[in-house]
Amino acid sequence: MADTEPGKPKVERRGVVEYEHVGRDYLEQRRLERRAGAWLIWGLGVAYVISGEYYGWQFGFAQGLGGMLVATILIAIMYTFMVYGISEMASAIPTTGGPYAFGRRALGVWGGFVNGLGATIEYLLAISVIGTGIGLYLTGLPGLEDLPSVLGLEAGEWLYILIFIAFLLIHFLGVRETLVSIFVIAAIASVVLVVWFLYLLPDFDFSLFTNVPVDEGATGASTFFPTGYVGILAAIPYAAWFYLAIEGTPMAGEETRDPARDVPKGSIAAMFTLIAFSALAFIAAGATMGPRDLATAANPIGDPVATIHGENWFFWFVVIVGLTGLIASFHSVIYAYSRIIYALSRAGYFPRWLSLTSRTRKIPYWALTVPALISMILIVALARGLTPPEGFVPLGYAGSILIQISVFAALITYIVMMLAYLRLKRREPDLERPYKAPGGVFMPTVAMIIAIVSLFAGIVYTTVTRWTIIWTIVAFLLGMAYFWLYSRHRLVAEAPEEEFAIIERAEAELDTAGGGGT
Repeated sequence: MADTEPGKPKVERRGVVEYEHVGRDYLEQRRLERRAGAWLIWGLGVAYVISGEYYGWQFGFAQGLGGMLVATILIAIMYTFMVYGISEMASAIPTTGGPYAFGRRALGVWGGFVNGLGATIEYLLAISVIGTGIGLYLTGLPGLEDLPSVLGLEAGEWLYILIFIAFLLIHFLGVRETLVSIFVIAAIASVVLVVWFLYLLPDFDFSLFTNVPVDEGATGASTFFPTGYVGILAAIPYAAWFYLAIEGTPMAGEETRDPARDVPKGSIAAMFTLIAFSALAFIAAGATMGPRDLATAANPIGDPVATIHGENWFFWFVVIVGLTGLIASFHSVIYAYSRIIYALSRAGYFPRWLSLTSRTRKIPYWALTVPALISMILIVALARGLTPPEGFVPLGYAGSILIQISVFAALITYIVMMLAYLRLKRREPDLERPYKAPGGVFMPTVAMIIAIVSLFAGIVYTTVTRWTIIWTIVAFLLGMAYFWLYSRHRLVAEAPEEEFAIIERAEAELDTAGGGGT
């Protein structure tokens, strides 16, 4: 059934949603440009994540060697298997929607919206976490440690805001400039990490890995598992920080010259690169500083050097040049949140004005700037509103909590994405898939099981973080209420992710009506 009042867009009702047919001008105002190849996708994938090797993972070492090691192995398996699955889906559904597109095609509008909402929360909080790391790194540099407050903002806070503004300006230049700069910064960060590992190699002392006191009252407590088996669950959010956001590479689908080939190739290469980098960070920092001190370190790359050699020339080298690791992820996650918000907005799930692009460079300027403002307000509010435990500075404590929430939202997205993969394999076996994951449904199934188990890691969080997890769930529920009460009546039929699903459903209905014939 359709509304046909003169002067109004045609409205088509399908199930619980209503689609507006908006016309060609709507999509022209929201057009992107195809500029990327496999190497830039690799750079984007590495850049998304490499800050996780420079900052954030160290908090998991509070659980000792065993808890962090087992958690890291499980999470590495989950992400690797998931990347193969999403690479296959990205080759079949090469749109900017990424996680939202996969969920929409396989699980309907609810699956698409929940997946897109989860990715939005994940990236919005991830950019805030990376911002705390940048603030802490900068305020530790010579001449910057005593910077004054400005307009009531502490030094780390206003430095974070200035850097955010600077990188937004790079994104406004165009997607080619953005992806090339991301690639260059990611390459520099990769080289620095390898050089750092080699510099510390002669000083490795593996006995330091067991310097966390054993909690005799914990089940399974030992030198290897000092906080017991529950330490594995407690370490999962921080182990996930080694790889979080790699799943965002499919969101370059509409800006890649050959997405069916380049997105899988670049994504898988990036995943294995990141596994190698996480091993370097884990081993080098743990064998020179030990888990006990790493767990509260503000700079897990520079602090091990200072522990062994003092604040020598190499310490300042990795602190200053090592900022590229955080900046690479900061730069690329801006790209990620803007594209998922752009795709959801273009389809009508979020307010449509968020998907408008600039006339000449085709940049989604509202999808870039509005989340930036939210992140700036969020990180300042958290740093002021929380009382950190001993050993933490306020900005670092805020970051440690946001990591857990970001991972929680991401795990929901991963579970839905793997469900989407399994459903697509069963329901649409003939869907054209230029790339196919090895082993069929095995790897995505294992990835989904690990993600479900990891989701329950929240039971061992601190009281403060349990409340933040609850508020994250509330955010999901509010988002779903918004969809039900408002945006489901305003979806856009011509949005690529919706158009694919509508056509597929219409064809299925025709087959059913015709008894399966042609």
